[in-house]
Amino acid sequence: MNDQQSYYETMYILRPDIAEDQVTNHIDKYNKLLEEFGGVILDSQMRGKRRLAYQIAKHREGIYVQLSHQGDGQHIFKIEKAMRLGEDVIRYMTVKQEGPLPTPRPSKNSIQTDDKKNPETKAESKEKQPVVNADTSTPGKEDTETKENAES
Repeated sequence: MNDQQSYYETMYILRPDIAEDQVTNHIDKYNKLLEEFGGVILDSQMRGKRRLAYQIAKHREGIYVQLSHQGDGQHIFKIEKAMRLGEDVIRYMTVKQEGPLPTPRPSKNSIQTDDKKNPETKAESKEKQPVVNADTSTPGKEDTETKENAES
């Protein structure tokens, strides 16, 4: 087998009218089902509520969830069947990805709690940012006139 492993990304859309705690329950439920069916979860992210391109089951918005996972491919049919039978999932799609495995992104909550625990982190991040000089000017009318004079 080649050195680039294949993995899968499943994006599913939950109904917009379900509560926040139910959303996390659904995410946990599908993550556990995926592991039971033989998949390995690489990353799971709630993308938030977004407007749909077209109306689905009388809903104009949906809660997007992205799930990156790895496995033999047999687990996909089972997880999609569970989503199809669930009433709160209005759409789902799984795509096979080629290339390097994705790196999990830290959640926003963990970044905020780290900043609260260590206030020096914010000060250090400000110091490490590159400084942009305000003296840089864009070429204007004066610059073109000096170029023309220099050429003649």
